Amino acid sequence: MRIAVLSDIHGVLPALEAVLAEPDVAAADRLVLTGDMAAGPQPVETLDLLVSLGQRALWVNGNADRELVEVAHGSPSAYPISQWAGERLREDQVKLLAGLPAGLELELGALGTTLFVHATPRRDDEMILVDSTLERWAEVLDGVTADTVVLGNTHMPFVRLVDRRLVVNPGSVGMPYGTVGAHWALLDAGSGAVTLRRTLFDARAAADRIVAESGFADAEGWVADYVTGVHSDAEALRVFGKAEGRPA
Repeated sequence: MRIAVLSDIHGVLPALEAVLAEPDVAAADRLVLTGDMAAGPQPVETLDLLVSLGQRALWVNGNADRELVEVAHGSPSAYPISQWAGERLREDQVKLLAGLPAGLELELGALGTTLFVHATPRRDDEMILVDSTLERWAEVLDGVTADTVVLGNTHMPFVRLVDRRLVVNPGSVGMPYGTVGAHWALLDAGSGAVTLRRTLFDARAAADRIVAESGFADAEGWVADYVTGVHSDAEALRVFGKAEGRPA
């Protein structure tokens, strides 16, 4: 079995379309979506495309998915893009996101029992990073018996060992930090191989399309930050490190 892992799509439809067109994604036995699918400039269209994948796609809840549901139910968001996106979801889409599991486990051969979550097994918004200490990892993974843990949330891809356990972050399809392109991962249950992948697409054309089709008031600013531009992974690590509780 081969699993394509897509995380943090954030409503960037052209990036999602580019990844789904990859031969290895089209041929994968399963697609696992590890959260934060729709909080972005094309939320309705992104969810419709993901739903069209049918039973091949397995979904996990992310903090931004939860926030969209909260907005749809009347609670305001601190993020303008999430407020706007949550107000535009159809009732069936709100119901879909509200019913997503916090995590799921698959038996993946050479990779063993593999746990898929959005941020950490404990919370959908908890920070854990590639350079987090082993003590911090032990705290976050306390009680987890899976051999492999796959998570997203921080938009930066990595693969590392944590006390004999493999941890994988596929990076972000729609809002990458560090390098351009749509990031995802391919897991091979037969060989146990984990491959971090990056799909390049025409960012300028994607940005123009989003601005033309989205309806989000600051679509131009948003795509400048996340589609034609890319935030530094070094800066993201500094900011997220503070959120993790590291000293300034």
